[in-house]
Order: sequence, then C-alpha cells, then structure tokens
Amino acid sequence: MSTTGYVLGFIGAALMVASYLMKNMLPLRLVALAATVILVIYALIAGSWPTVALYAAMIPINLKKVREIRKLIAAIQHARADTPLADWLLPHMTRREVKAGTTLWKKDDVATEMVYVDSGRLRLVEHDAVLDPGSLVGEIGLFTPENRRTGTIVCETDCTLYSLSADGMAQLYYLNPKLGFHVMRLVVARLIHDAERARAQVTPAQAAFLNA
Repeated sequence: MSTTGYVLGFIGAALMVASYLMKNMLPLRLVALAATVILVIYALIAGSWPTVALYAAMIPINLKKVREIRKLIAAIQHARADTPLADWLLPHMTRREVKAGTTLWKKDDVATEMVYVDSGRLRLVEHDAVLDPGSLVGEIGLFTPENRRTGTIVCETDCTLYSLSADGMAQLYYLNPKLGFHVMRLVVARLIHDAERARAQVTPAQAAFLNA
C-alpha cells in the first residue's frame, strides 16, 4: 500500500479516537464524520472491502445525527421565554398515558424526571392548583441540592404526558450547554410565579407581622 494510504489510515484512526474523547455532541459527530470519510478512502486504497462497507455505512448515520443536533441547537438558540416547550423538547421526551387519580410523585420523593402535560390536568396538592395542558412540572426537583420533590402531583383527569429523565436532561445538556440556561430560565420563571402567588395569599395582618 502507498504512503498516502498509510497516512490517511493514521489520520482517520486519530480522528476516530479524538471523537470518543469529546463531550460536546456536535463537534464529536463532525469529527466522527470526517474520520469515516477518510477511513473509507484508506480502505479503498488498501482494497479492504469489508472496511469500506463498515465506514461507508457510518457516513449517513453521522450525517443524520449532525442534522438532528443542528436542528435542536437552532431551536434552542431561537427559543424565547414564551416559546412553546413542544417546539424543541418533546421530540426527546417519552410519551405515556396516565389514568385519573394516579399520583405521579409525593412531596420529598427523589426527583427523577420532569413532565410536560400534553392533555388532561394535573393537581399540585399542597397549593390546590391545577396544571393545564402545556405545563411543565418537576423541573425544579431536578435542580435542588437534595433532588427532592417540592410538592405532590396527582392526575386530576386521564392525562397524556411526556417525560424526560434526569439522565436524558444531562444528555441534552451535552448536545448544547445553552439548553441548560434555557431550562434554568424556566425554573426561575416558575420560582418567581410561586413567590408572587405566595405573596398574594398573605393577609394584611400577616404582612404587618412579617415587616415588624
């Protein structure tokens, strides 16, 4: 085999190893794509047809993953505070049907997922508040130091829910760290809303006592 073939083989192998060491998913896929292209050329020069078939099959897989990641990144970058969650997060969540009366979790349970309400209604028991379709719930528990639930959630009606586990959230964060900032913005908005609701429920006598 020619010197060019050996050089391409070493370059392709080095890029493949580098892709396994990377954490950011878009550069990882781009480097892996470059590695497979170079290794296909190397295998053609070497006349190794099984190797050609292997790396040629990996090219469209990496191209598909690159397009998916870029699409998600673009959606996150253009997301505003009022952008529907379904526009960019639902494709990465798991759909499930839940019957009325089902308790999703109780206060102080370990938080393992956040949930998006596609249809039906959930009830936050401690505040006697109803969560309608389009609501995101459970994200705060994923970010508390103890990873504990701050309230009890029960299905008031039959519901169609989409869930994302803590591990799934971490994987999406590796796709693009900006996702973490967007989710934190949702968490802060929820905390502000809860604080305003609690403030509105304080009676004048209680307010006077707190400010004394």
